[in-house]
Amino acid sequence: MNEPRKRITQRIRLEPAQQSQLIDIQRRSFLRAGLTVGAMSMLTGCNLQDGDQVDKVLWAMSRWNDRVQAWLFNGQKLAPTYSKAQLTNPFPFNAFYPEYNVPELEIADYRLAVSGLVRDKQPWTLEELEIADYRLAVSGLVRDKQPWTLEALRKLPQRTDITRLICIEGWSAVGQWGGVPLKTFLEYIGADTTARFVGFKCADRYYSSLDMPTALHPQTLLALDFGEVALPPDYGYPLRVRVPTKLGFKNPKHIVEIFVSNENPGGYWEDQGYNWFSGI
Repeated sequence: MNEPRKRITQRIRLEPAQQSQLIDIQRRSFLRAGLTVGAMSMLTGCNLQDGDQVDKVLWAMSRWNDRVQAWLFNGQKLAPTYSKAQLTNPFPFNAFYPEYNVPELEIADYRLAVSGLVRDKQPWTLEELEIADYRLAVSGLVRDKQPWTLEALRKLPQRTDITRLICIEGWSAVGQWGGVPLKTFLEYIGADTTARFVGFKCADRYYSSLDMPTALHPQTLLALDFGEVALPPDYGYPLRVRVPTKLGFKNPKHIVEIFVSNENPGGYWEDQGYNWFSGI
């Protein structure tokens, strides 16, 4: 029988920069927690058997937390970056459906079969589909609503960051993403950057949205690449939003439409009770 492992307590020595970051995180956490506890006092006197009444109070608390997080957000403060030696391998899968629903195939092996009453029955590779068929729709408060191909997106200025994705379920992983800064894309399409929100629709029916300051953050990307290759299907092919200042569910995959609005578009999880802002 294996002996139970003894718990070893080790004091970790932090560098000055790490200490400063920890203090900043603790300060923000204290403010958020304090405000949430204060908002909990709103439940005093509520009939806890009245589900509708409790839901209204909880939604009000969530919106209050969103406003506080937005107030604390610094659009110029960069998320921590890492070296290639610190990459997480393998990088975990995350989505609103289980991993077994994602086709187990390599991009190089994929073929789209064509049959029936068509002239050309040659199968298509993902590379051919990428060039020929994909269009990113653009709508809302923008000047130029022309759809974008992946080829056109790749011609825009690119950025690569190695950052940590933090999931609301408690795990995190370091990955390398490359693509177009969302700010750059919004400038190219003439988006009204005084508007409040940027929304995203996905091919898998997921949807999410960002506040405009986060959308304009220099590390917020329209990611085309993961590691040194085009995004694999598991990680968002052909286009995903990478937001290192937000929790993982605010990083939608398989993007097919981007729109700018003054009305909050919500999100798949946000509309089920998750805090909408969900900053880190």
